[in-house]
Amino acid sequence: MAAPEALVVGGFQPLSTTDWPDRLAAVVFVQGCPWRCRYCHNPALQSREGSGPGWDEVLATLTRRRGLLDGVVFSGGEPTLDPALPDAVATARSLGFAIGLHTAGIYPKKLQALLPALDWVGLDLKTDIAGHDALTGRPGSAAPVHEALAALVASGVDHEIRSTYHPALQSDETLAKMAQTLKRAGARRWVLQQWHPRAGAPLFDTPWHWPEPAVLAWLRELGPELSLR
Repeated sequence: MAAPEALVVGGFQPLSTTDWPDRLAAVVFVQGCPWRCRYCHNPALQSREGSGPGWDEVLATLTRRRGLLDGVVFSGGEPTLDPALPDAVATARSLGFAIGLHTAGIYPKKLQALLPALDWVGLDLKTDIAGHDALTGRPGSAAPVHEALAALVASGVDHEIRSTYHPALQSDETLAKMAQTLKRAGARRWVLQQWHPRAGAPLFDTPWHWPEPAVLAWLRELGPELSLR
């Protein structure tokens, strides 16, 4: 019998206080993503060619940190792309860690199969349906995300929906459509994350700022619990 395929690791953070709300977690960055979002903050993880530590090395560190961490978050890239993710999740759980996942919902069937093994999910919602393909650089990219959202909500797994915000990317009207979509889907929490510039990324003519207070109040009426990060 062939040995299990190893997770392709693009990076590893042994301690994070921000990647899983209210938890101390290690973060495993899985290599590879099929989308090309124009504001991507991890473009080095888009290829499947990994340059991070080996999965065995990550496991050795996690083993030493048992009792010091609450959990392990698998991030990316898009972690559900990797066929070795379910085995990696099971192995990390066998060490006593709770398991979190960051995903863009690109592969909803893979996410649905994995949900029983997860304690928390951070699901990205990039924009509304009409603007999704232009933002991700891939046609037909909105439908899988909404399928993933429905599966996540139905599962009962703790979650938050996260949207990286820039006024050049999402208008007030776009945010309103997103809020209504999440409300209809039954999502619990929505987080607007501040856009951060990175070297080599295109800049926007519109300067970054949070939505006006009146717009935020409107979004809170339309959608689920909303916070800024």
